[in-house]
Amino acid sequence: MRFEATQLNRVCRTAFVVRGDLRRWHAAAIISEMGRETAGALRESRRITRTRIGVIFGALAMHIVPMTALVVAQERPRPTAEFAVGWVGFADDGIVSESLVGAAGRWYLRPRISVGPEVVYIGSDNHSHLMVTGNVTWDLLAPIDGRPPPIAPFLVVGGGVFQTRETFFSGTFTSNEGAFTAGGGVRAAIGDRITIGVDTRVGWELHLRISGLVGLRLGR
Repeated sequence: MRFEATQLNRVCRTAFVVRGDLRRWHAAAIISEMGRETAGALRESRRITRTRIGVIFGALAMHIVPMTALVVAQERPRPTAEFAVGWVGFADDGIVSESLVGAAGRWYLRPRISVGPEVVYIGSDNHSHLMVTGNVTWDLLAPIDGRPPPIAPFLVVGGGVFQTRETFFSGTFTSNEGAFTAGGGVRAAIGDRITIGVDTRVGWELHLRISGLVGLRLGR
């Protein structure tokens, strides 16, 4: 009887162990399956997210790139040649009045910023001045469809060389020194390609100048 009881106990313990192993195996199988399903769901979610992001960026690129090109093409005005006639007053024991003629070119780097050279000749009885500068002009108002607005105020600053030629009985004397101008004005459009305007500047050699302007927009 004692032997049979011992055998029965062993069989019961074995059954409990097997049943426990089965439960653990079943739990591990469930967890593994859940892990595979979760990983698959995450992969699918990431794939969908990447697809959506790609679609969004693609749509943005399709809209932004043409719009950017259109804005650049429309907003940057054409180059301009400009001619000036005016008055210059030099400070020399009062105001010494002289006349000027000049020409300038402007190329737009940005819709409202242009650069270019300017040459001004100032004449008098026994002397003359030649002023050559590189100018930067800032239009205060943005262009409309690649053209300056009908009324366009602006600021300008430039630097370069101021040459003076004076005639004496003994000969001609020439001197050169640095030069700058700074000021502003306003232009008005007359038709599609012509502008007129006025600008006022101070500069060195110390002077005040007031000029009438006629501009011609180049290109088509």
